[in-house]
Parts: sequence; C-alpha cells; structure tokens
Amino acid sequence: MGAVYFYHLTREPLEHALPRLVEAAGRAGWRVLIKGRARDQLEWLDQKLWLGADEGFLAHGIEGGAHDADQPVLLSLSGKPVNRAECLMAIEGAAFDPAQITAAARTCILFNGNEPAAVQAAREQWKDLTDQGFEAKYWSQETGKWALKAERPAAADA
Repeated sequence: MGAVYFYHLTREPLEHALPRLVEAAGRAGWRVLIKGRARDQLEWLDQKLWLGADEGFLAHGIEGGAHDADQPVLLSLSGKPVNRAECLMAIEGAAFDPAQITAAARTCILFNGNEPAAVQAAREQWKDLTDQGFEAKYWSQETGKWALKAERPAAADA
C-alpha cells in the first residue's frame, strides 16, 4: 500500500516547492504525475517547471499530448497515470482515488498553509486516507526546512 505525504507549504509558494519535490522523485527513479483541478493552473505550472528548482530544466508535458506515455513528469486533470507514474502529486485540492494511491510508491499532497480552506481540505484528506488504512506523513516547512511533524503508520488490517 502506498504512503501518502502531506506537504504544508508555509514558507515558499507551490512553484518553488514543487520542482524540488519532483526532482527528488526523479532521483528515486520515479516517474511523476501531477494532478491539478484547472487547465489554466496546469498551463501556469507548465511554464514554471521549465525553469526547474534551481533554474534548471524539468522535462515534462501536459496531458493530452502525443507523447504522454513517455513523459517523466506529466501534468494532468484526469489523474490517470498514463506515463506509468510511481509518484503521484496532488495540488490545489486535487485528490487521487484509493486504488491509485495503493498502486503508487508515494502520493504527495501539497497544500497552501496560508489558505484556511486548503488547510481544512488537507485535514479532511488526512482523516479520510488514514481511516482507510494508508500510511501518512505530515511535513511542514514552518522553520524554513522540511520537518516531519506527524505520522500515522498503515493499518495492520488494510
């Protein structure tokens, strides 16, 4: 069963944190699927990812292209891992179904800690997923560096 990592963004915006997490997933050898909720949001993120975490290049595509299956990083509205992603990332309140989380090596949920509605939605996702037996870890950057603040092991009977 895949683990779910919650990333509470408080010190840097999504466009800075996400490329670092994508690069870390790439170093682990994983393909990545980033699920958003709006096409214009994915197009904006597409432009940001061309720069990468340290002004480097992050090869990626937006779902619907001719080479979706070959993309190491795919931006998606559907959330279908047509690129055989082992790492799923949900942004701006997007969610994956339990079967996708189970099949993935890791699922990351990134949320803006400066938006009360985003924090509440993440709390609800945490409760829902841990109630279903998923292992979950909560990471915060309140001190400036990512720190593990809470974790719940996978349920033994899941």
